[in-house]
Amino acid sequence: MPIKPSKITPEKIYKKRRTFIAAGLGILALPIIDKGYAMLNTQQDGTDQPFPPIESMPEAADTVLKPTPLETITSYNNYYEFGYGKDDPGEADKTLITSPWSVEIGGPGADNPGIYDIAEIKGEHAIENHIHRFRCVEAWSMVIPWNGIKLADIIRSAQPNSKAKFVRFTTLNDPQQMPNAGWPGGPYVEGLTIEEAMNPLTMMATGIYDKPLEQQNGAPLRLVVPWKYGFKYIKSIVKIELVEHMPHGTWWKQNDREYGFYANVNPRFDHPRWSQATERVIGERGRKPTLLFNGYADQVAHMYPDPDNRLYFY
Repeated sequence: MPIKPSKITPEKIYKKRRTFIAAGLGILALPIIDKGYAMLNTQQDGTDQPFPPIESMPEAADTVLKPTPLETITSYNNYYEFGYGKDDPGEADKTLITSPWSVEIGGPGADNPGIYDIAEIKGEHAIENHIHRFRCVEAWSMVIPWNGIKLADIIRSAQPNSKAKFVRFTTLNDPQQMPNAGWPGGPYVEGLTIEEAMNPLTMMATGIYDKPLEQQNGAPLRLVVPWKYGFKYIKSIVKIELVEHMPHGTWWKQNDREYGFYANVNPRFDHPRWSQATERVIGERGRKPTLLFNGYADQVAHMYPDPDNRLYFY
C-alpha cells in the first residue's frame, strides 16, 4: 500500500519528494501455462494438510516503512557474477562499465524493436521514486527507495503485438567485466507475463536513494517486482524481449523443484529447505511475519486466479 512521505525515516541525504503508485490494473487474463510445469499443493513435510484460508493470511498492516540504510543495501547482496558471498559483490573491484550502456528491446512480440542507449531510455521516460519492501527467497528482507521507470512505458514504446504474452530479460555476461561470469547460471535470464510487466508496480530501476545504481545492486538497469522474491529482480539488463512462450529463468532451470516462474511471496508456501512464514529484516533484530504478496495483494492478487495453487508461489 502507498507509504506516507511524511512518515518515512530516511537517510539525511534522502529529502526529495516521493511519488507513489496508484491502484493496480483491472483484471487481465492469465496466459496458459506451458505443459509440464508442475502444479504442487503440499506442505513442506510432503503431507496434504489443508492450508489456512487466504482470508487469514497476513496483510500489509504497517502503513509506514523505514528504508534500509544505503550502506546496508550496497553491502549485502546476491550477485553471483561478482562472487557467491553476501559481501563479495560490494567488495569486488568496480570493473563493470556502465556508460555507455545499450539495451536491445525486441522479440517476435515487438513491432518497434531497437537498440537503445540507457541515456535515451532515461530521457524518453519519467524517472519515478518508489519505496518498496524487498523480500529475498532466502527469507530475509529490506526496504528500498528505488528510482526508475515504469516497465509498462518501455514496453509500450516497443509496440507489443498479439505474440507479446511474456517478457524475457537477459543480463550482461562478460568475463572481462565480471570476475565470476562463468558461474553455471550465466548468462542470467528471467521473465514475467505481459500482465505482470504492465502492472504499475513493475519498474526498471536506475537508482537507489536518488543515486545511480551501484555495480553490486545491478547497475545500470535492474528489474523491480516488489510482490515477488528477489531472484526475479534481474540485474544489469542488456536485452528485453517480448515473446510468446514462458521464459525459463536461470534458477528455474537450475532447480525446478525449488524455484519456479511466478515466485510470488506467500508465507504459507515454504521453500523446500526453509520456512517462508517469517523473514529476517537486515539491520534489525528478530524476525517478522511474511506478508501475502509481500504486502501488495491489493495491486496484484487479481492476476493469480487460484491463491491455493503453489504454482504461483515458488
